[in-house]
Amino acid sequence: MLRSSLSAFADRISIPARRRSGPLTFTPNRIKVEILAGLTVALALVPEAVAFAFVAGVEPLVGLYAAFIVGLITACFGGRPGMISGATGALAVVMVALVAQHGVEYLFATVVLMGLMQIAAGVFKLGKFIRLVPHPVMLGFVNGLAIVIFLAQMTQFQTAPAPAGESHGPFNMLHGTWMSGATLYMMLGLVALTMFLIWATPKVTKIIPAPLAGIGIVSILVIALNIPVPNVGDMSSIKGGLPPFHMPQVPLNMETFEIIFPYALILAAIGLIESLLTLNLVGEIKEERGGASQECVAQGVANTVTGFFGGMGGCAMIGQSMINIKSGARTRLSGIAAALFLLAFILFGSSIIEQIPLAALVGVMFMVVIGTFAWQSLTIMRRIPLTDALVIVIVTLVTVWHDLAVAVVVGVIISALTYAWNNARRIDADIEETDDQKIYKIEGPLFFGSAEGFSELFTPNTDPDNVIVDFSRSRVVDQSALQAIENLAAKYESVGKTLQLRHLTHDCHRLLNKAGQLIVDSDDDPDYGLAVNYNVKTGAFGGGH
Repeated sequence: MLRSSLSAFADRISIPARRRSGPLTFTPNRIKVEILAGLTVALALVPEAVAFAFVAGVEPLVGLYAAFIVGLITACFGGRPGMISGATGALAVVMVALVAQHGVEYLFATVVLMGLMQIAAGVFKLGKFIRLVPHPVMLGFVNGLAIVIFLAQMTQFQTAPAPAGESHGPFNMLHGTWMSGATLYMMLGLVALTMFLIWATPKVTKIIPAPLAGIGIVSILVIALNIPVPNVGDMSSIKGGLPPFHMPQVPLNMETFEIIFPYALILAAIGLIESLLTLNLVGEIKEERGGASQECVAQGVANTVTGFFGGMGGCAMIGQSMINIKSGARTRLSGIAAALFLLAFILFGSSIIEQIPLAALVGVMFMVVIGTFAWQSLTIMRRIPLTDALVIVIVTLVTVWHDLAVAVVVGVIISALTYAWNNARRIDADIEETDDQKIYKIEGPLFFGSAEGFSELFTPNTDPDNVIVDFSRSRVVDQSALQAIENLAAKYESVGKTLQLRHLTHDCHRLLNKAGQLIVDSDDDPDYGLAVNYNVKTGAFGGGH
């Protein structure tokens, strides 16, 4: 289901249907596409980095430096060419409490520790566990993130944010002072014009990325006609110098560690989850696999360096990644170009960039929202299992209401419990009976969820003296399963009957050995597993065929 949704998404953002089997060749045209895509991303990064810095309670340059450093390092060494990383709202909402209570220096120390944790996750290849995230969770993730991106744009239609001290949950940004009258109508009109230009440009020319064309045309129109609408400069000045090396000014003691460790752990988890899910999403579109551990290390190195250069840290950005892919980028060059353009804006081009109307950038992000939301998930709800549909909805809501990490954990837990419940009902047995023996051919996995159903299959009191339990079509998974087998053997022992276990798999053999219940040479049955007898007189398992 996810693949079909992503295929449809790829079609909507005009990704070429033909895939390349090998690395792209850097022809002049390819270089031009990558650089223009990077420029488009950099223009959209500026207001987001500034906005997320405000959310975290730090200066705008702290967000811009993070966007530059994290973006550059992950573009060079990340696990998926074409992905864009930078300062994100998912991390900013966690940072704000730390900054408010302890100050920005503790934030820098936390970002360094966060990066070290992410490097460790990559070194120990923990990124592979992202495979445990089911497809419905992925769909809920992209839908929730699309809604979060949409809500984040609402602040651009306000003249003042929500009053300090008031809390309205994730919809706090909706309680500010709204624009009205001609200013609001002009903003909406320019947003609609930008969206139209992004939609229409590919039909006219593909020389210039559609988002860049939309931003450029609307900016020229606003400047030429002197239209009074908010621009990037109204948020804050983005002018600055090169990010200086800065050792976090915090005491190096256990008290500091106790303060920053919980925040670092949460930030590392959120950053890796969002980055790895974005990695998979971009990978589905580009038909690429792998790179999870490499992405973890790259994110960790980027955040560690950022913490030492006065940045707020960051992770992969699905919105900017989709802008990059939509603009035709497929290599690392686009991400590197985006970071360098962003640095150039900070050093030299602030006066120009600050004139870009926010409406143009909002229009770009609205098109990202339309492209990111898995619309097909709405149509498949009635054709997929009810639990999968609930997972999509729950993950979407939790992503919007709380944060991505909690949403993914909730989705995985629900999916895992549903899987366990469904498999618990699959345990059954085909029974063959003769005058002197009875064979139970077990069907389905034997684990904690099915152990009780397994026990109910047997009738020790009425069975013949010789009973065989055949596991050739089953698997013994965990300690609960081993205990169920022991309990069954004890029941047959109590009525003076013989129980034989056949065709136990090699992994079950290892489990029994580890539990100290079975000592048999693993070569006894190399082709199909071990046939194991339970001796009712000694109360122990023994080898045999």
